[in-house]
Amino acid sequence: MGNPKHTEVSVARQSPQRPDADEPELDDTTGPAEPDEADEADDTTRASADRSLWDELRIDPVEIALPAGTGFTLRAYRPAGSLTPTDVTERDQDDPFLARRQVIEEEDDESVVILDEELAEEFVDSDEDEPSRRRRDSATDADATADDDEAEAEDVADEADDEEVPVFLSHRGKLLLFKTPESLVSFIRSGAPNDLSQLDSWNELAERVEPADIAPLDEDTYELDLVVENLRGGHDSWDSTLLIEAGEVARDLSYALRLPAVLDMLSAGSSLDDLDEALRATANGGIGAFMGRRRLKKIGAQTASLGWRTIVGKISAVVDWRD
Repeated sequence: MGNPKHTEVSVARQSPQRPDADEPELDDTTGPAEPDEADEADDTTRASADRSLWDELRIDPVEIALPAGTGFTLRAYRPAGSLTPTDVTERDQDDPFLARRQVIEEEDDESVVILDEELAEEFVDSDEDEPSRRRRDSATDADATADDDEAEAEDVADEADDEEVPVFLSHRGKLLLFKTPESLVSFIRSGAPNDLSQLDSWNELAERVEPADIAPLDEDTYELDLVVENLRGGHDSWDSTLLIEAGEVARDLSYALRLPAVLDMLSAGSSLDDLDEALRATANGGIGAFMGRRRLKKIGAQTASLGWRTIVGKISAVVDWRD
């Protein structure tokens, strides 16, 4: 759970070969069958897009649909220790509730130390007795334990720094979404500040990217606008692929954009995480699918839809739409 989803090149769907290229295929009622132009154009675009640029630079185009519309952005995965997190100071200051919470947290972190100098001198001048020796030995043991804990914490921190985490095309805690590939490419070339510009491959991307390159793979296309409605339809209508992919991108976005409330809602042990695990079990088939379906029946459709409505709302609130 929660691991970033790495890009895999998918095989474009192929149209069935006609039995005879000179004879049009006929259906039962309308004569020559005409392919769906929108689907054919979409397949052609995805099949013809050159993936070498993205594979080389380790950055991917992403398409996200939200209630307010659909937009393109970029995402990459890098070791946590090599990234500077997006600065959310300005964003959170615009939210009076977040600003007030930060003030309370700062006040709670403050501690007052009162030093009684005369009492300290008295202890220094007095003869060392057995109780004080025990206290000293206890303090020594505590210091040793603290050193061990500090060393262990450093090891954990080193491991965390090596873990690859998501970073999006964002700025000051806002996700930048573009309505067209052309507007996205124009922004990339503009030199405007953003969180992806810290990547060593960013300048090369700005020099080489073309609008035709902005063709996200199927696994990098997310329909968050459909999640709530799908969940409201009840257990039998739940779309496992839609909901699993929504969970993956929501975790990525909440981490990269520093949305702790969303991370908590999707964290291990939460009801929405249980939903995700059960959906994955059903998708994998076998005996696990049977158990997964049983677990799904225990998850309330209303609870799940309300939770996801909150998540989609919080993500939508930190989107900066660019035309």
